[in-house]
Amino acid sequence: MPALEGMKVLDLTQYEAGTTCTQYLAWLGADVVKVERPGIGDPGRSVAGGGKDSLYFLSFNNNKRSVALALDTAEGRELFLGMAPRFDVVVENFTLGTMEKLGLGYDVLKAVNPGIIYATIKGFGTTGPKREYKCFDMVAQAAGGAFSVTGQADGPPTRPGATFADTGSGVHAALGILGAYIERMRTGRGQVVEIAMQEVVANFMREPMSQRE
Repeated sequence: MPALEGMKVLDLTQYEAGTTCTQYLAWLGADVVKVERPGIGDPGRSVAGGGKDSLYFLSFNNNKRSVALALDTAEGRELFLGMAPRFDVVVENFTLGTMEKLGLGYDVLKAVNPGIIYATIKGFGTTGPKREYKCFDMVAQAAGGAFSVTGQADGPPTRPGATFADTGSGVHAALGILGAYIERMRTGRGQVVEIAMQEVVANFMREPMSQRE
């Protein structure tokens, strides 16, 4: 029996950081239902001109099911709220405030499902001075310090080839969700799991930074 069989996840993520999180949960046996915009889907579907099933999209979304919902409509919102009580986890990596504008923030979801685990991935968190900044992998790597130790000492900063800010944030989020899930098994209470991509990169930088005087 897969370790997470019985866990049900509503996946509102797109591109890479969030989709990595839900992919790991799916690999471990969770039932992941990806919510995509009708007619468009996850923007990652068309990365690099791959059409509806780009290799990029398939690389981060295997073992999931998809449903099309227009969350910016009253009908789509009501359908989503009708689904939420039957799920354990909601994961999103929209820009700050998007879920609240849709009327689907944590407080709303908690009202219909008190045990919901709400995972949010943001570039710089939800409360700090840079919370409004947009973020992708290379931005988080630069802000977290990875550029400063990559490349030649007398040359310009170099972007690492691996997208470990995105993928690393997804792995951190999956770990946080597992911790929250275990706690809910003991207490019955859900909670928010928040991941800041810059902090994830800083976590990966512990060894290089410990060598600096």
